Amino acid sequence: MFMPAHRKSTTPVRKTTRKKRPKARIEEVAAKSFGFQSLRPGQKEAVEALLLRKDCLVVMPTGSGKSAIYQIAALMLNGVAVIISPLIALQKDQVDAINSTEAPDAVVLNSTLRAFETRDAMDKIEEGKGKYIFLAPEQLRKQETIDKLANANVSLFVVDEAHCISEWGHDFRPDYLQLVPVIERLGHPVVLAMTATASPQVRDEIVKRLGMTKPKLFVHGFDRPNIYFRVDNFDKEQDKLGALVHRVHWADKPGIVYVATRKNAESIMCALEEQGVNAQFYHGGLKASERSDIQERFMSGAAEVIVATNAFGMGIDKADVRFVYHYDIPDSLDSYYQEIGRAGRDGENAEAILFYRSEDLGVQKFLSGEAKIETRKIERVGELIADQEAPVELEEIADQTDLSGRKLTKVIHRLEDVGALEVLPTGEVQVAENTEISEAASAAAEEQERRKEMNRERLRQMQEYAETAACRREHLLRYFGDDFSGPCGNCDNCQAETAAEKGDIKVDSSVGTRREVGT
Repeated sequence: MFMPAHRKSTTPVRKTTRKKRPKARIEEVAAKSFGFQSLRPGQKEAVEALLLRKDCLVVMPTGSGKSAIYQIAALMLNGVAVIISPLIALQKDQVDAINSTEAPDAVVLNSTLRAFETRDAMDKIEEGKGKYIFLAPEQLRKQETIDKLANANVSLFVVDEAHCISEWGHDFRPDYLQLVPVIERLGHPVVLAMTATASPQVRDEIVKRLGMTKPKLFVHGFDRPNIYFRVDNFDKEQDKLGALVHRVHWADKPGIVYVATRKNAESIMCALEEQGVNAQFYHGGLKASERSDIQERFMSGAAEVIVATNAFGMGIDKADVRFVYHYDIPDSLDSYYQEIGRAGRDGENAEAILFYRSEDLGVQKFLSGEAKIETRKIERVGELIADQEAPVELEEIADQTDLSGRKLTKVIHRLEDVGALEVLPTGEVQVAENTEISEAASAAAEEQERRKEMNRERLRQMQEYAETAACRREHLLRYFGDDFSGPCGNCDNCQAETAAEKGDIKVDSSVGTRREVGT
């Protein structure tokens, strides 16, 4: 607490006092407004940086309290906070949580609102009644929304699930590419990007794509020592399937089995049900209502096991998941670590097992491959946009090309990457000034080839993990920039080495496999 005498002190004393005061206030606000008795590692430091108007990138696991950072910082900054999140259910949870505290009100804008609810939310924003404004990224296509925010004195712009802006990441969302022009329209408020998992490459792309200025980086909690890592190798598909079904049948539950295709999701669920396992399948081909019902069954415990593609994941925070098995190899270590991180969030023992056949790499190469796009087709798209007298929506030029919607979107992204196109907050596009279309098309084609090579490299890194004879935890954590050194004692390779030293197993170093004595 400050006493009058302190204000009469010399300049050095005043500086020391000021340094202490924000920290004390942060803890006071955290306790008084949100009921936090203490802050976790990284939370206070991130809030301090935001209060100094420094952009921040926070990488912390789910459940570590990332939301507390923007909640506290927003309350201490003049103006309002805009929080971008692709998860409507999570938005609702956050809004309900804030509105149940002593903090100012939170409002939400998303596609589930009825017309009168949307108007009510807009009115609150206009009247300054919402300190926290939650939005799905697609809401920023609407000019009315941007205009309201531009007049709302936004002091903090929060991007949750920030890995969605990175094509290096595991869940790229094109809508996230529209955030930069919105940030600029709002006068570039302080930007806070948050994600649970991001390798150095993903972090770099987040910073670049969000236009963050010399951001402070806070990375905490990559190691999950309670998760046991293992890779089981197979030559035949039928042996792999039999091993998975057997393992799931006897494993502690609940658990998740990840697969690469919708077909595998359905067929493996049937195989598990034949063994008496209460399982559900989940993939992007189901209706939204079906996916919601299946997810709720799993979250409530009505289903023991869910067999799913990577469509199942973001926002899943079930504390007691005892295993995450991968029947098919994922496309990258980013995807793999994000998915296995859903196990053991209660701190109890859990296991992450990859069921691996080297032949499966070919399937993943096909699924994650980047299509080659000819330079002349890219040039044609650029010319069509340039011929327009005003910004144009993609639908307006789609019929004039022979590209699929997916390829057209990639062309737009590549032209934007090389600075030839500007994507407006409305989703419309226009050619940047002084752009030479033919040169831009060549550069965009080269960028597309670079992306293809990037995907190949990601899969190669995943293959290295599957085939390493070293500590798997060290392999994973070092990929994410952690300096962890094995042995960890809780992966198959470390345990095999320990057993070998005791003479319990023999190691065949020529093929990198291990077998127990007598088997």
